[in-house]
Amino acid sequence: MKTTGKLFLALLAAAVLGSTLTVVADNYYVRKEDKNFIRTSNRIPSSNTDFTVAAENTINCVVSIKSYASAHRQYQGNRYFDPFEFFFGPGFGGSTPRQQQQQPQQEEKLQPLGLGSGVIISSDGYIVTNNHVIKGAEKLEVTLNNNEKYVAKVIGSDADTDLALLKVDANDLSAITFGDSDALKVGEWVLAVGNPFGFTSTVTAGIVSAKARNIGEVTSRRANSIDSFIQTDAAVNQGNSGGALVNINGELVGINTAIYSQTGNYAGYSFAIPSSTVSKVVKDLKEYGSVQRAVLGVTYQPLTAELAKEKGITATSEGLYIASVNERSAAMQAGLQEGDVIIKMNGTSVKNSGQLLEQMNKLRPGDNVEITYIRDNKTHTTTATLRNDQGNTKLTKSSSVSSLGCGFLTIDDEKKKELQINNGVEVVSLKAGKFRNAGIKEGFVITEINSTPVNSRDDVESIYNSIMSNPNKRKVMIVIGYHPNGTEDVYAVKLTD
Repeated sequence: MKTTGKLFLALLAAAVLGSTLTVVADNYYVRKEDKNFIRTSNRIPSSNTDFTVAAENTINCVVSIKSYASAHRQYQGNRYFDPFEFFFGPGFGGSTPRQQQQQPQQEEKLQPLGLGSGVIISSDGYIVTNNHVIKGAEKLEVTLNNNEKYVAKVIGSDADTDLALLKVDANDLSAITFGDSDALKVGEWVLAVGNPFGFTSTVTAGIVSAKARNIGEVTSRRANSIDSFIQTDAAVNQGNSGGALVNINGELVGINTAIYSQTGNYAGYSFAIPSSTVSKVVKDLKEYGSVQRAVLGVTYQPLTAELAKEKGITATSEGLYIASVNERSAAMQAGLQEGDVIIKMNGTSVKNSGQLLEQMNKLRPGDNVEITYIRDNKTHTTTATLRNDQGNTKLTKSSSVSSLGCGFLTIDDEKKKELQINNGVEVVSLKAGKFRNAGIKEGFVITEINSTPVNSRDDVESIYNSIMSNPNKRKVMIVIGYHPNGTEDVYAVKLTD
C-alpha cells in the first residue's frame, strides 16, 4: 500500500509538472509569435482622463452673451437662411458687422436677438467670441459665471474668420490661458465649454477628430472665409457658439464656431477656430481695429495622383499645385511659377488648403515666409515677403464710413420729383475727407454707389463696409448722382491712401 501510494504521488507530481511546462512553453511560444507578428507596447495606459482641473480652470473664463436688437434690425439680419449656420444665429457669413456699437435711443424697445458664449482673454475685460454672435446687435449683455452682468462694446470684428473682440468695463476677471493649437494632436482629449440652450457653464468632452479641416465644400460659407478648423466630437449645441475648446490642462486651443447638422442640433461633429488664428486676429483687432491679412498671391489646388501623372510629377505625391501666379504678388517676387508644388511653409508641411491657410493666418503683410516647393521634380526653397490685398506691405488702421467726411440726408418726395429720380441721399455737412478729395460738393444727391441704389446713410455704410471687408474688391466707390441744378455727374472715390 505504501509503495502504491508513493507511486501514485510520483505520477501525480509528474503530471502537474508536465502540465506546467506545457503551459509555460505554450505561453512562451505565443509571446514569441506575437512579438514577430505585431509590436506590443509595455507602457502602462495613461490614467490622465480626469477633466476636473481643466473644467475648473475654464468655466469662470467663459461668459454668456445675449444680443438685442430692434424689430427692424432683426428683419435686416435674417434676410436669408444658411443651413450650416452655427446654431442658426442670424445671417452667419453675410455683410461686415458694425465696427462701432451704436446704442439705441429707446432700449426698452429692443428684443432678444440671440444667445452665445464668449471667452475672457484678459483680466481687464477683453472677450473673444464669434462674429455671428454679435452681428446685427444693438446691445450686447455679458453674464459672468458668478451672474454679474455687463454691457459690452465691440472693439472689432472679422467676418472671414468669424471672430469678434468685445470689451466690458471690469477688472480682475478670470482670464483663460492660451494653449498651442499647432501642437494639438488628432485623438487628443479636449473639452468644449459654453452655454448650450442657455444652460450656463456646461462642459462636454471629446477628442480631436481632425485638424486643418476645410468645410467650405460641404457648406454655403462665404467665398472668402478662412477654412482651417479643428474638428472634434465634443458635444456642442445652440448657445455654445463663441465658447472655449480647451485641452486637458484647461488651455484654450480653439473657439467653438460651427457644427455639421441638418437640424441645428449636435449630430456628431463640431468645428473650432484654432487658438493660433484667434491669438493673431484679436491682437490685430485690438491694435489696428481690423485684421492685417497677408496674401501670397497664387491660385492652387491639392496635388492628386491623377494631376501628378498628368503633369509628370514624381518627386512628391502631396502638396499644393500652383495653377497661376498673380501679377505684382509676393509669390511672383519670390520666383514661384505655375506648375510648382508647394510642400512646406516655414518648415511645416502643407498638404491641403486648410494647412496652408492655418499657416497664413498667423502672418501679417511684411512678414517673410520660407516656402519649400517642387519644380521639375527637384526640391527648392525661396523666401517671400507677404503683401496685403492692395499689393503692398503696409499695415492699415481700420476706417469707417465717417472717413468720407460728410453726412447723408434722405431726400423728400418733392426733391425726387424736382430731379426726376426715385431714390437718393443728399451730401450734407461736408468737411475734409475722401468725398471732398474726390471733388464731391455739398448738396450733391447720390442715387447709386457701385451700381447699388441708396436711400439712406445705412445704405451708404453697408456698401462701404462691403467694399472694405472684401479682399477681392478694389477699394473704390463709383458714385453717381445729381447736382442741385439737375446735371448728372460721376465720381471715383478712393477709399485707401
